[in-house]
Amino acid sequence: MDVRTFWLAGRPATGDSELPVTNPHDGREVGRYSVPTDAQVEEAVAAAHGVAKQAAALPVHVRAEALAHVARRLSERAEELAQLISAENGKPILWARGEVGRAVATFRFAAEETRRWSGEVQRLDTEPAAAGRLAYVSRVPKGPVLAITPFNFPLNLVAHKVAPAIAVGAPVVIKPAPATPLSALALGEILAETDLPAGMFSVLPVENERASALVHDPRLPIVSFTGSAPVGYAIADEVPRKHVTLELGGNAAAVVLADADLDWAAQRVALFSNYQAGQSCIAVQRVIVEEPVYDAFVERLLPAVSALVTGDPADEKTQVGPLVSEAAAERVEQWINEAVAGGARVLAGGTREGATVAPTVLADVPHDAKVACEEVFGPVMILQTAASIDEAYAMVNDSKYGLQAGVFTRSLDAAFRANRELEVGGVIIGDVPSYRADQMPYGGVKDSGIGREGLRSAMEDFTYEKVMVLTGLTL
Repeated sequence: MDVRTFWLAGRPATGDSELPVTNPHDGREVGRYSVPTDAQVEEAVAAAHGVAKQAAALPVHVRAEALAHVARRLSERAEELAQLISAENGKPILWARGEVGRAVATFRFAAEETRRWSGEVQRLDTEPAAAGRLAYVSRVPKGPVLAITPFNFPLNLVAHKVAPAIAVGAPVVIKPAPATPLSALALGEILAETDLPAGMFSVLPVENERASALVHDPRLPIVSFTGSAPVGYAIADEVPRKHVTLELGGNAAAVVLADADLDWAAQRVALFSNYQAGQSCIAVQRVIVEEPVYDAFVERLLPAVSALVTGDPADEKTQVGPLVSEAAAERVEQWINEAVAGGARVLAGGTREGATVAPTVLADVPHDAKVACEEVFGPVMILQTAASIDEAYAMVNDSKYGLQAGVFTRSLDAAFRANRELEVGGVIIGDVPSYRADQMPYGGVKDSGIGREGLRSAMEDFTYEKVMVLTGLTL
Protein backbone atom coordinates (compact mmCIF):
# COMPACT_ATOMS: atom_id res chain seq x y z
CA MET A 1 0.00 0.00 0.00
CA ASP A 2 1.33 3.42 -0.97
CA VAL A 3 2.40 5.70 1.87
CA ARG A 4 0.88 9.17 1.58
CA THR A 5 3.24 12.06 1.84
CA PHE A 6 2.52 15.04 4.04
CA TRP A 7 2.81 18.65 2.88
CA LEU A 8 5.76 20.71 4.04
CA ALA A 9 5.64 24.38 3.01
CA GLY A 10 3.59 23.47 -0.05
CA ARG A 11 5.63 20.50 -1.24
CA PRO A 12 5.27 16.74 -0.63
CA ALA A 13 7.60 15.28 1.98
CA THR A 14 8.24 12.10 3.93
CA GLY A 15 9.51 11.59 7.45
CA ASP A 16 11.33 8.66 9.03
CA SER A 17 8.22 6.80 10.24
CA GLU A 18 4.74 5.94 9.06
CA LEU A 19 1.37 5.09 10.61
CA PRO A 20 -1.67 3.15 9.38
CA VAL A 21 -5.26 4.37 9.04
CA THR A 22 -7.95 1.76 9.67
CA ASN A 23 -11.64 1.60 8.84
CA PRO A 24 -13.67 1.72 12.07
CA HIS A 25 -16.30 -0.62 10.61
CA ASP A 26 -14.15 -3.65 9.88
CA GLY A 27 -10.66 -2.74 11.09
CA ARG A 28 -9.04 -3.09 7.66
CA GLU A 29 -6.14 -0.85 6.80
CA VAL A 30 -7.23 1.79 4.29
CA GLY A 31 -4.05 3.82 4.04
CA ARG A 32 -0.69 4.73 5.51
CA TYR A 33 0.86 8.14 5.95
CA SER A 34 4.32 9.46 6.61
CA VAL A 35 4.88 11.27 9.92
CA PRO A 36 6.95 14.47 10.00
CA THR A 37 10.10 14.61 12.09
CA ASP A 38 10.67 17.38 14.62
CA ALA A 39 13.07 19.03 12.19
CA GLN A 40 10.42 19.00 9.45
CA VAL A 41 7.83 20.50 11.78
CA GLU A 42 10.30 23.26 12.59
CA GLU A 43 10.88 23.84 8.87
CA ALA A 44 7.12 24.15 8.26
CA VAL A 45 6.63 26.68 11.07
CA ALA A 46 9.66 28.69 9.98
CA ALA A 47 8.32 28.75 6.42
CA ALA A 48 4.90 29.98 7.56
CA HIS A 49 6.52 32.70 9.64
CA GLY A 50 8.87 33.65 6.84
CA VAL A 51 6.18 34.01 4.19
CA ALA A 52 3.70 35.90 6.36
CA LYS A 53 4.41 39.38 4.93
CA GLN A 54 4.33 38.09 1.35
CA ALA A 55 1.07 36.26 2.05
CA ALA A 56 -0.57 39.35 3.52
CA ALA A 57 0.43 41.34 0.43
CA LEU A 58 -0.99 38.84 -2.09
CA PRO A 59 -3.39 40.53 -4.50
CA VAL A 60 -7.04 39.74 -3.96
CA HIS A 61 -7.34 37.98 -7.32
CA VAL A 62 -4.52 35.55 -6.46
CA ARG A 63 -6.14 34.53 -3.18
CA ALA A 64 -9.63 34.34 -4.67
CA GLU A 65 -8.53 32.28 -7.66
CA ALA A 66 -6.61 29.85 -5.44
CA LEU A 67 -9.75 29.29 -3.37
CA ALA A 68 -11.92 28.94 -6.48
CA HIS A 69 -9.46 26.38 -7.88
CA VAL A 70 -9.74 24.32 -4.70
CA ALA A 71 -13.54 24.41 -4.94
CA ARG A 72 -13.42 23.23 -8.57
CA ARG A 73 -10.97 20.43 -7.90
CA LEU A 74 -12.86 19.22 -4.85
CA SER A 75 -15.95 19.02 -7.03
CA GLU A 76 -14.08 17.12 -9.75
CA ARG A 77 -12.70 14.64 -7.20
CA ALA A 78 -15.90 14.47 -5.16
CA GLU A 79 -16.57 10.73 -5.30
CA GLU A 80 -12.93 9.84 -4.65
CA LEU A 81 -12.86 12.11 -1.61
CA ALA A 82 -16.21 10.83 -0.31
CA GLN A 83 -14.93 7.27 -0.48
CA LEU A 84 -11.77 8.36 1.35
CA ILE A 85 -13.75 10.07 4.13
CA SER A 86 -15.99 7.03 4.53
CA ALA A 87 -13.04 4.64 4.64
CA GLU A 88 -10.98 6.51 7.25
CA ASN A 89 -13.86 7.84 9.36
CA GLY A 90 -16.53 5.12 9.08
CA LYS A 91 -19.03 7.75 7.95
CA PRO A 92 -21.80 6.34 5.74
CA ILE A 93 -21.11 7.19 2.13
CA LEU A 94 -24.29 9.28 1.84
CA TRP A 95 -23.05 11.60 4.61
CA ALA A 96 -19.50 11.57 3.24
CA ARG A 97 -20.77 12.82 -0.10
CA GLY A 98 -22.63 15.55 1.70
CA GLU A 99 -19.45 16.58 3.50
CA VAL A 100 -17.54 16.90 0.24
CA GLY A 101 -20.34 19.03 -1.19
CA ARG A 102 -20.15 21.29 1.84
CA ALA A 103 -16.36 21.61 1.49
CA VAL A 104 -16.84 22.67 -2.14
CA ALA A 105 -19.27 25.34 -0.97
CA THR A 106 -16.95 26.45 1.84
CA PHE A 107 -14.11 27.19 -0.57
CA ARG A 108 -16.49 28.79 -3.06
CA PHE A 109 -17.93 31.06 -0.36
CA ALA A 110 -14.38 31.95 0.68
CA ALA A 111 -13.46 32.92 -2.88
CA GLU A 112 -16.54 35.13 -3.07
CA GLU A 113 -15.87 36.75 0.30
CA THR A 114 -12.26 37.42 -0.68
CA ARG A 115 -13.39 39.47 -3.66
CA ARG A 116 -15.76 41.42 -1.39
CA TRP A 117 -13.15 41.81 1.37
CA SER A 118 -12.31 45.48 1.18
CA GLY A 119 -11.64 48.45 3.38
CA GLU A 120 -14.08 51.04 4.64
CA VAL A 121 -13.74 54.77 4.06
CA GLN A 122 -14.97 57.25 6.69
CA ARG A 123 -15.14 61.02 6.32
CA LEU A 124 -13.84 62.55 9.51
CA ASP A 125 -14.88 66.15 8.82
CA THR A 126 -18.00 65.65 10.89
CA GLU A 127 -16.31 67.98 13.39
CA PRO A 128 -14.50 71.26 12.50
CA ALA A 129 -11.21 70.04 13.96
CA ALA A 130 -11.09 67.18 11.44
CA ALA A 131 -11.69 69.22 8.29
CA GLY A 132 -9.87 67.71 5.31
CA ARG A 133 -9.36 64.33 6.98
CA LEU A 134 -10.43 60.91 5.71
CA ALA A 135 -10.00 57.51 7.37
CA TYR A 136 -9.35 54.26 5.52
CA VAL A 137 -10.09 51.24 7.74
CA SER A 138 -8.65 47.93 6.57
CA ARG A 139 -8.15 44.51 8.14
CA VAL A 140 -4.70 42.95 8.48
CA PRO A 141 -3.84 39.29 9.21
CA LYS A 142 -2.72 38.67 12.78
CA GLY A 143 -0.20 36.16 11.46
CA PRO A 144 0.09 32.47 10.63
CA VAL A 145 -2.71 30.18 11.81
CA LEU A 146 -2.32 26.85 13.58
CA ALA A 147 -5.39 24.82 12.61
CA ILE A 148 -6.09 21.80 14.84
CA THR A 149 -8.94 19.75 13.40
CA PRO A 150 -11.07 16.79 14.59
CA PHE A 151 -11.94 13.40 13.14
CA ASN A 152 -15.68 13.78 12.66
CA PHE A 153 -15.59 16.07 9.60
CA PRO A 154 -12.06 15.42 8.35
CA LEU A 155 -12.44 17.51 5.19
CA ASN A 156 -14.99 20.27 5.80
CA LEU A 157 -13.74 21.30 9.23
CA VAL A 158 -10.25 21.57 7.77
CA ALA A 159 -11.78 23.71 5.01
CA HIS A 160 -13.35 26.01 7.60
CA LYS A 161 -9.89 26.91 8.89
CA VAL A 162 -7.83 26.82 5.71
CA ALA A 163 -10.22 28.77 3.47
CA PRO A 164 -10.58 31.91 5.65
CA ALA A 165 -6.84 31.91 6.36
CA ILE A 166 -6.00 31.97 2.65
CA ALA A 167 -8.80 34.48 2.05
CA VAL A 168 -7.17 37.06 4.34
CA GLY A 169 -3.60 36.24 3.36
CA ALA A 170 -2.52 34.26 6.42
CA PRO A 171 -0.28 31.17 6.18
CA VAL A 172 -1.78 28.08 7.79
CA VAL A 173 -0.26 25.02 9.45
CA ILE A 174 -2.78 22.18 9.62
CA LYS A 175 -2.63 19.46 12.27
CA PRO A 176 -5.34 16.94 11.36
CA ALA A 177 -6.72 14.31 13.71
CA PRO A 178 -4.40 11.26 13.81
CA ALA A 179 -7.31 8.88 13.16
CA THR A 180 -8.40 10.65 9.96
CA PRO A 181 -5.51 12.51 8.27
CA LEU A 182 -6.03 11.24 4.72
CA SER A 183 -8.69 13.79 3.75
CA ALA A 184 -6.51 16.70 4.86
CA LEU A 185 -3.55 15.25 2.97
CA ALA A 186 -5.70 14.98 -0.16
CA LEU A 187 -6.69 18.63 0.30
CA GLY A 188 -2.96 19.42 0.45
CA GLU A 189 -2.58 17.89 -3.02
CA ILE A 190 -5.13 20.33 -4.37
CA LEU A 191 -3.68 23.35 -2.55
CA ALA A 192 -0.29 22.47 -4.07
CA GLU A 193 -1.80 22.96 -7.54
CA THR A 194 -2.43 26.67 -6.87
CA ASP A 195 -0.10 29.66 -7.26
CA LEU A 196 0.10 30.28 -3.54
CA PRO A 197 3.67 30.95 -2.39
CA ALA A 198 5.77 28.25 -0.76
CA GLY A 199 5.19 28.25 2.97
CA MET A 200 1.58 29.37 2.66
CA PHE A 201 0.36 25.97 3.88
CA SER A 202 1.63 22.80 5.51
CA VAL A 203 -0.28 19.66 6.50
CA LEU A 204 1.49 17.96 9.39
CA PRO A 205 -0.07 14.67 10.58
CA VAL A 206 1.71 14.53 13.92
CA GLU A 207 0.59 12.72 17.03
CA ASN A 208 -1.58 14.67 19.48
CA GLU A 209 1.12 14.79 22.14
CA ARG A 210 3.36 16.70 19.70
CA ALA A 211 0.78 19.42 19.17
CA SER A 212 1.75 21.23 22.37
CA ALA A 213 4.98 22.52 20.83
CA LEU A 214 3.02 23.97 17.92
CA VAL A 215 0.49 25.57 20.27
CA HIS A 216 3.26 27.27 22.24
CA ASP A 217 5.32 28.39 19.24
CA PRO A 218 5.23 32.23 19.15
CA ARG A 219 5.51 32.21 15.35
CA LEU A 220 1.94 30.86 15.17
CA PRO A 221 -0.02 33.67 16.89
CA ILE A 222 -3.46 32.26 16.06
CA VAL A 223 -4.67 28.86 17.26
CA SER A 224 -7.95 27.68 15.75
CA PHE A 225 -9.08 24.49 17.47
CA THR A 226 -12.11 22.26 17.01
CA GLY A 227 -12.57 19.42 19.48
CA SER A 228 -13.41 18.68 23.09
CA ALA A 229 -13.89 21.38 25.73
CA PRO A 230 -11.19 20.12 28.14
CA VAL A 231 -8.53 20.14 25.44
CA GLY A 232 -9.69 23.45 23.99
CA TYR A 233 -9.71 25.33 27.26
CA ALA A 234 -6.37 23.81 28.23
CA ILE A 235 -4.95 25.32 25.03
CA ALA A 236 -6.47 28.72 25.84
CA ASP A 237 -5.08 28.58 29.38
CA GLU A 238 -1.60 27.62 28.19
CA VAL A 239 -1.24 30.48 25.69
CA PRO A 240 -3.23 33.42 27.13
CA ARG A 241 -1.46 35.97 24.93
CA LYS A 242 -2.35 34.23 21.70
CA HIS A 243 -5.56 34.67 19.76
CA VAL A 244 -7.36 31.36 20.34
CA THR A 245 -10.64 30.39 18.70
CA LEU A 246 -12.42 27.32 20.05
CA GLU A 247 -15.26 25.39 18.45
CA LEU A 248 -16.08 22.90 21.17
CA GLY A 249 -18.83 20.50 22.08
CA GLY A 250 -22.46 20.55 23.06
CA ASN A 251 -25.43 18.46 24.12
CA ALA A 252 -27.84 20.04 21.69
CA ALA A 253 -31.52 20.27 22.57
CA ALA A 254 -34.49 19.98 20.25
CA VAL A 255 -37.67 21.49 21.69
CA VAL A 256 -41.00 20.15 20.41
CA LEU A 257 -43.80 22.55 21.35
CA ALA A 258 -47.46 21.63 21.36
CA ASP A 259 -48.17 23.36 18.04
CA ALA A 260 -45.38 21.58 16.15
CA ASP A 261 -45.74 19.35 13.10
CA LEU A 262 -45.11 16.13 15.00
CA ASP A 263 -44.49 13.94 11.95
CA TRP A 264 -41.79 16.28 10.65
CA ALA A 265 -40.27 16.74 14.09
CA ALA A 266 -40.09 12.99 14.74
CA GLN A 267 -38.44 12.24 11.40
CA ARG A 268 -35.86 14.99 11.79
CA VAL A 269 -35.04 14.21 15.43
CA ALA A 270 -34.67 10.49 14.66
CA LEU A 271 -32.30 11.08 11.77
CA PHE A 272 -30.20 13.86 13.25
CA SER A 273 -29.66 12.26 16.61
CA ASN A 274 -27.98 9.43 14.73
CA TYR A 275 -26.38 10.88 11.60
CA GLN A 276 -22.57 10.65 11.70
CA ALA A 277 -23.30 8.03 14.43
CA GLY A 278 -24.07 10.99 16.68
CA GLN A 279 -20.49 12.24 16.29
CA SER A 280 -21.44 15.83 15.64
CA CYS A 281 -21.35 18.60 18.22
CA ILE A 282 -24.85 19.65 17.09
CA ALA A 283 -26.38 16.17 16.87
CA VAL A 284 -29.70 16.00 18.73
CA GLN A 285 -29.02 14.75 22.25
CA ARG A 286 -31.77 16.20 24.45
CA VAL A 287 -35.37 16.15 23.20
CA ILE A 288 -37.69 18.36 25.26
CA VAL A 289 -41.37 17.84 24.47
CA GLU A 290 -44.35 19.77 25.81
CA GLU A 291 -46.49 17.41 27.89
CA PRO A 292 -49.72 17.61 25.83
CA VAL A 293 -48.01 16.11 22.77
CA TYR A 294 -45.39 13.91 24.43
CA ASP A 295 -47.12 10.57 23.89
CA ALA A 296 -48.10 11.41 20.33
CA PHE A 297 -44.55 12.49 19.54
CA VAL A 298 -43.00 9.33 21.02
CA GLU A 299 -45.44 7.19 19.00
CA ARG A 300 -43.99 8.77 15.86
CA LEU A 301 -40.36 8.94 17.01
CA LEU A 302 -39.72 5.31 17.91
CA PRO A 303 -40.75 3.85 14.52
CA ALA A 304 -38.64 6.51 12.80
CA VAL A 305 -35.61 5.50 14.87
CA SER A 306 -36.23 1.79 14.23
CA ALA A 307 -36.44 2.44 10.48
CA LEU A 308 -32.92 3.86 10.31
CA VAL A 309 -30.52 1.61 8.42
CA THR A 310 -27.45 0.74 10.49
CA GLY A 311 -24.51 -1.11 9.01
CA ASP A 312 -21.63 -0.98 6.56
CA PRO A 313 -20.77 2.66 5.78
CA ALA A 314 -19.92 1.69 2.20
CA ASP A 315 -23.51 0.58 1.60
CA GLU A 316 -25.54 3.23 -0.21
CA LYS A 317 -28.53 2.59 2.08
CA THR A 318 -26.70 2.91 5.40
CA GLN A 319 -27.68 5.92 7.51
CA VAL A 320 -25.92 5.04 10.77
CA GLY A 321 -22.39 3.68 10.75
CA PRO A 322 -19.78 2.94 13.41
CA LEU A 323 -18.16 5.34 15.82
CA VAL A 324 -14.59 6.30 15.10
CA SER A 325 -13.24 3.44 17.23
CA GLU A 326 -14.36 0.55 19.37
CA ALA A 327 -13.06 2.40 22.43
CA ALA A 328 -15.40 5.30 21.63
CA ALA A 329 -18.31 2.90 21.27
CA GLU A 330 -17.46 1.22 24.57
CA ARG A 331 -17.54 4.60 26.31
CA VAL A 332 -20.98 5.39 24.88
CA GLU A 333 -22.24 1.95 25.94
CA GLN A 334 -20.91 2.57 29.45
CA TRP A 335 -22.73 5.91 29.67
CA ILE A 336 -25.98 4.23 28.58
CA ASN A 337 -25.55 1.50 31.19
CA GLU A 338 -24.81 4.07 33.91
CA ALA A 339 -28.02 5.94 33.04
CA VAL A 340 -30.03 2.72 33.14
CA ALA A 341 -28.50 1.82 36.50
CA GLY A 342 -29.70 5.22 37.72
CA GLY A 343 -33.29 4.58 36.65
CA ALA A 344 -33.41 5.41 32.93
CA ARG A 345 -35.58 3.32 30.59
CA VAL A 346 -34.34 2.13 27.19
CA LEU A 347 -37.05 2.73 24.58
CA ALA A 348 -34.85 1.79 21.61
CA GLY A 349 -31.33 0.51 21.03
CA GLY A 350 -28.93 0.47 23.92
CA THR A 351 -26.73 -2.25 22.43
CA ARG A 352 -23.27 -2.31 20.91
CA GLU A 353 -21.56 -4.51 18.35
CA GLY A 354 -17.90 -3.70 17.88
CA ALA A 355 -17.60 0.01 17.08
CA THR A 356 -21.31 0.33 16.26
CA VAL A 357 -23.88 1.47 18.82
CA ALA A 358 -27.53 0.94 17.92
CA PRO A 359 -29.58 4.17 17.70
CA THR A 360 -30.68 4.64 21.29
CA VAL A 361 -33.61 6.42 22.90
CA LEU A 362 -33.72 6.84 26.69
CA ALA A 363 -36.48 8.13 28.97
CA ASP A 364 -36.58 8.97 32.68
CA VAL A 365 -32.88 9.81 32.63
CA PRO A 366 -31.47 11.17 35.90
CA HIS A 367 -30.53 14.84 35.67
CA ASP A 368 -26.92 14.16 36.62
CA ALA A 369 -26.37 11.22 34.25
CA LYS A 370 -23.56 11.75 31.75
CA VAL A 371 -25.95 11.22 28.82
CA ALA A 372 -27.96 14.19 30.11
CA CYS A 373 -25.32 16.71 31.12
CA GLU A 374 -22.22 15.84 29.09
CA GLU A 375 -21.67 15.45 25.35
CA VAL A 376 -22.38 11.84 24.37
CA PHE A 377 -20.88 12.07 20.85
CA GLY A 378 -22.74 8.91 19.95
CA PRO A 379 -26.16 7.85 18.64
CA VAL A 380 -28.06 8.50 21.87
CA MET A 381 -30.98 10.81 22.65
CA ILE A 382 -32.84 11.38 25.89
CA LEU A 383 -36.53 12.31 26.11
CA GLN A 384 -37.74 14.90 28.60
CA THR A 385 -41.11 16.54 29.17
CA ALA A 386 -41.89 20.19 29.88
CA ALA A 387 -45.11 21.51 31.34
CA SER A 388 -44.87 24.77 29.40
CA ILE A 389 -42.76 26.81 27.02
CA ASP A 390 -41.25 28.53 30.07
CA GLU A 391 -40.05 25.23 31.43
CA ALA A 392 -38.90 23.98 28.02
CA TYR A 393 -36.66 26.98 27.43
CA ALA A 394 -35.33 26.85 30.97
CA MET A 395 -34.40 23.19 30.41
CA VAL A 396 -32.47 24.08 27.25
CA ASN A 397 -30.48 26.63 29.25
CA ASP A 398 -29.86 24.20 32.09
CA SER A 399 -26.62 23.05 30.51
CA LYS A 400 -23.00 24.06 30.64
CA TYR A 401 -23.04 23.99 26.84
CA GLY A 402 -24.59 26.47 24.43
CA LEU A 403 -23.86 25.69 20.80
CA GLN A 404 -27.19 25.42 18.95
CA ALA A 405 -30.80 24.55 19.75
CA GLY A 406 -33.75 23.59 17.58
CA VAL A 407 -37.34 24.61 18.26
CA PHE A 408 -40.24 22.96 16.46
CA THR A 409 -43.10 25.45 16.48
CA ARG A 410 -45.42 27.32 14.13
CA SER A 411 -45.54 30.36 16.41
CA LEU A 412 -43.54 33.45 15.49
CA ASP A 413 -43.83 34.62 19.07
CA ALA A 414 -42.31 31.37 20.35
CA ALA A 415 -39.59 31.63 17.71
CA PHE A 416 -38.54 35.16 18.62
CA ARG A 417 -38.79 34.34 22.29
CA ALA A 418 -36.41 31.42 21.71
CA ASN A 419 -33.99 33.77 20.01
CA ARG A 420 -34.16 36.15 22.99
CA GLU A 421 -33.97 33.61 25.78
CA LEU A 422 -31.96 30.57 24.70
CA GLU A 423 -28.32 30.73 25.73
CA VAL A 424 -26.85 29.32 22.53
CA GLY A 425 -24.93 30.54 19.52
CA GLY A 426 -27.65 29.54 17.06
CA VAL A 427 -31.39 28.90 17.22
CA ILE A 428 -32.92 26.81 14.43
CA ILE A 429 -36.68 27.29 14.18
CA GLY A 430 -38.75 24.50 12.66
CA ASP A 431 -35.85 22.06 12.53
CA VAL A 432 -33.18 20.26 14.52
CA PRO A 433 -30.15 22.04 16.04
CA SER A 434 -28.00 20.03 13.62
CA TYR A 435 -28.60 22.44 10.73
CA ARG A 436 -25.58 24.46 9.67
CA ALA A 437 -25.09 26.59 6.56
CA ASP A 438 -21.37 26.95 5.93
CA GLN A 439 -21.47 30.69 5.24
CA MET A 440 -23.35 31.64 8.41
CA PRO A 441 -21.71 32.56 11.74
CA TYR A 442 -21.28 29.34 13.70
CA GLY A 443 -20.11 28.85 17.26
CA GLY A 444 -21.27 28.72 20.83
CA VAL A 445 -21.34 30.25 24.28
CA LYS A 446 -20.56 28.88 27.72
CA ASP A 447 -18.47 25.69 27.38
CA SER A 448 -19.20 25.42 23.67
CA GLY A 449 -16.42 27.73 22.64
CA ILE A 450 -14.99 31.12 21.79
CA GLY A 451 -15.22 32.86 18.42
CA ARG A 452 -17.15 32.06 15.27
CA GLU A 453 -16.64 30.06 12.12
CA GLY A 454 -18.41 30.72 8.84
CA LEU A 455 -16.27 32.37 6.21
CA ARG A 456 -16.62 36.09 6.87
CA SER A 457 -16.78 35.56 10.63
CA ALA A 458 -13.55 33.56 10.62
CA MET A 459 -11.88 36.09 8.31
CA GLU A 460 -12.66 38.80 10.84
CA ASP A 461 -11.39 36.56 13.65
CA PHE A 462 -8.03 36.05 11.90
CA THR A 463 -7.46 39.78 11.34
CA TYR A 464 -7.35 43.10 13.17
CA GLU A 465 -8.56 46.54 12.13
CA LYS A 466 -5.98 49.09 11.00
CA VAL A 467 -6.76 52.76 10.41
CA MET A 468 -4.97 55.13 8.04
CA VAL A 469 -5.92 58.82 8.26
CA LEU A 470 -5.34 61.04 5.25
CA THR A 471 -4.86 64.72 6.02
CA GLY A 472 -5.24 67.94 4.03
CA LEU A 473 -7.80 66.66 1.53
CA THR A 474 -10.43 68.69 -0.24
CA LEU A 475 -13.55 66.63 0.34
